[in-house]
Amino acid sequence: MVSVVSVRARTVRKLAAAFCTAALAAGALAPAAGAREAGGGDAVPRLTDDRGRVLTLRGWNVEDKTHRGAEALSAITEKHFRDLNARGFNFARLLVFWDDLEPRRGRYSAAYLRKIERILDWAAKYDVQVLIDAHQDVFGPAFGHRGIPEWATRTDGLPFTPNPDDWFSEYFQPAVQRAFTHLYEDPDLQRAQAAMWRVLADRFGDHPAVLGYDLINEPMGELGQGEDLPTAARRIEREQITPMHNRLADAVRAVDRDNWVFVEPTPIVGEGVPTGLGRIDDPKVVYAPHFYNAAMEAGADYDPAAGWIEAYEAAVTAYPKEHRVPVVVGEWGPLNNALPNMGRFYREALASMDRYSSGWAGYVWCYGGGYCAVDAAGEFRTNKEQTASPYARAVAGRVRAQSYDPRTRVLRLSYVASGRGVTELSLPSRARDWRVRVTGAAWVRDGRIWARAGARVSVTVAPVGVGR
Repeated sequence: MVSVVSVRARTVRKLAAAFCTAALAAGALAPAAGAREAGGGDAVPRLTDDRGRVLTLRGWNVEDKTHRGAEALSAITEKHFRDLNARGFNFARLLVFWDDLEPRRGRYSAAYLRKIERILDWAAKYDVQVLIDAHQDVFGPAFGHRGIPEWATRTDGLPFTPNPDDWFSEYFQPAVQRAFTHLYEDPDLQRAQAAMWRVLADRFGDHPAVLGYDLINEPMGELGQGEDLPTAARRIEREQITPMHNRLADAVRAVDRDNWVFVEPTPIVGEGVPTGLGRIDDPKVVYAPHFYNAAMEAGADYDPAAGWIEAYEAAVTAYPKEHRVPVVVGEWGPLNNALPNMGRFYREALASMDRYSSGWAGYVWCYGGGYCAVDAAGEFRTNKEQTASPYARAVAGRVRAQSYDPRTRVLRLSYVASGRGVTELSLPSRARDWRVRVTGAAWVRDGRIWARAGARVSVTVAPVGVGR
């Protein structure tokens, strides 16, 4: 996303119909029940830590797209991470920009790296795991946005006409599309992008807050003559983005063998179009699609009858099932969250992501209007309070069943303990507001559960005063 007030206005209205037509033709819009079955159970692998504990990530994107140079990242403060922790969130997707890191070719900003490190220190202090995201919007500053440096932007003289009232349409400008082609295909730019990632992974790979690296945000590309957008997206993903992800994963592994590599498809998957990404040859890959609907981004209310969530779930689970990788949704959340059907959207979206993903990062943790999670006083904006619920952030064992009832706010979890490590619960607000009950050969203290290896453990978390 470009900013907390931007919206993919008229272009996405036009594209929504095209996306859905293509998805129907491809069979992506499966019936609701089938989609839920396809994404449920153990079909999609779960994210794990070095002790084999099953992880759940819940949090928000953290960003500063306004400030550059000496003021870069100044809008992100310790308060962001203190508040995330207080609301029960354990995850932040931190946006960083290549144009700030390497403003001149081969000259990396030591000051920018120190700013990132300060933010990571705050995250570690408040027990928030961080995904470092190499972010781009409409390629970069050559087109009035952030991301790829101007020195790495090649357009072959093709035209670009800014359209600030419809920013997403700028992705389809000839100059922007050609710039992506050069990034993917020019050997010197391939080396420069890999070198940038080696710098980041070498500097922060051992930081206790770092979970992994999102190699590029919402990659796009150049449409061929006569191609419709879904067809072009699958070709670009297969022929250009897959090799790029493999190159960048290799660059990371040259200096960091431990943290996860997150790979994104194009944003077109948001309309229920399966990705064309191929295999990423790395042992610790996470599939990290985004979860936006074109019509809702253009201001429409959620339409439960349209089957969008079901279509998205059916499409987005195909890749991780085939390649046996976990899923973390890197961005999601509508701009107009107070429309009549948005309460239902949040309930259904959260339930859907729980079925197939290891977690998500909402867009965006900031204090105000637009996409912000909370208002200037720090209170959740309408319907976004649904994102704060109890969950098991780490389960030391094999999960047998897990469910959450948003009406009663009751979490139920059952698992077979591995005996390796401690199961950790995350409780929004104060621990004394919640009652935790555990059965089996296990004991609980302050949201942490110890259990004997092989024990069948059942956990119920409920607000104080609910049930017995």
